[in-house]
Amino acid sequence: MTFLPSNSQSPFLPTTQVFPEELSERLIVLTDNYTALAQSINQREIGTFETVEQLNGQQFFNTTDPERKRFAYRKVFAIGAIAQGATSTTAHGITGVNATTIFTHIYGTCVTDVVDNRPIPYADVTAVNEQIEINVDATNINLLNGAAAPAITSALVVLEYLKN
Repeated sequence: MTFLPSNSQSPFLPTTQVFPEELSERLIVLTDNYTALAQSINQREIGTFETVEQLNGQQFFNTTDPERKRFAYRKVFAIGAIAQGATSTTAHGITGVNATTIFTHIYGTCVTDVVDNRPIPYADVTAVNEQIEINVDATNINLLNGAAAPAITSALVVLEYLKN
């Protein structure tokens, strides 16, 4: 069994609780437990992946105000076929992307016409021209399929980012 230091922050709750017999003490324990439950639930990452922008439950530090967390957003994109050596450009529709926007995760998967599944980005250890590159600019998601790579038949791309 692992025990956390008393001053650590964690989204884990104790699995058992003894409630006092005295009503006034029981109310204090119930209130404390409710607060701990709400905080723990709010600290968990949300496992919903949608094609519209949504809060994903991730909270990041804030260098200018340590008491105020920055919240992350997630958006998923279904992308169609990409030929060998071609680039797919898909508008992401995320407003306010500029030099201060921070993408925390840019990733995805694809199915190729040789019927295998590959991560995006994909690095081939023997042939550089079979790699799949991904980058995001102010308006688009750009997927670059290597010149000798199999054609991509479909892909899913996930963007997670901080807006503030």
